[in-house]
Amino acid sequence: MLKRSFCNRQEVAVSLLYKPRSAAEAIAVARSAEADGADGIALEMSALPEEDRSTDTLRGIIGCVQLPFMFINYRNDSIHGADDEARQQYLLRAADAGADVIDVMGDLYAPAPRELTSDPVAIAKQRALIDEIHAKGAHVLISSHATKEFVPPEDVLAMMKEQSARGADILKVVTAVNTDEEFQESVRTMLLLNKELDKPFIYLAGGKFGKMVRYMGPKFGVAVEFGVHDYEPGGIYSQPTIRSFRKVLDNLHWQY
Repeated sequence: MLKRSFCNRQEVAVSLLYKPRSAAEAIAVARSAEADGADGIALEMSALPEEDRSTDTLRGIIGCVQLPFMFINYRNDSIHGADDEARQQYLLRAADAGADVIDVMGDLYAPAPRELTSDPVAIAKQRALIDEIHAKGAHVLISSHATKEFVPPEDVLAMMKEQSARGADILKVVTAVNTDEEFQESVRTMLLLNKELDKPFIYLAGGKFGKMVRYMGPKFGVAVEFGVHDYEPGGIYSQPTIRSFRKVLDNLHWQY
């Protein structure tokens, strides 16, 4: 059976988002998420030990389920931290191992507000990296996190158009949504993105209305949503579980 892709805009991917501490844990939780009804696996590499980051080991993780894998490695990496240059070796290994999607930070090589750099040197390096990832057969997601503020709809659209121009296959912006007015505008944001963009997009929210925006997102065009298998002490409580996501999507019936 062929694995699915995160890049099919016609299908919503409810995906596990996790940060395993070993290859064995990565495989076990991915299989649990598949049993929960997940459509994809998004693996943050930051806690994996060096010995579990080889191409062969990553290939074994990817092959453990019949689901597409997305690999992420932000500046909280346990080995190289904020060294943007050094971290990319692991993401390139994941692409060699058969990852469907590699996450490229929007401010890679030049940290910037809203995680979307305007530095021309950094942008050129991002484009070169994206070309290299594409040459290995993987898709690219460019992600920008502005979790300390609400980003207005037109600004989100402009950010995603810039991400697209750099060669991204999937566009992602995360913002904060804490007031009634921001929640209303978050709905308008998703409607605007769904109308104006021709690529899969991920619009996520943190804050008071974060879970509601995530539950509603697929009905407004969001291509990928993230959840957890189970909650752990100190974990990501703002993420729904895969099981709850599936229940909501299976019972949320309306057309817009």
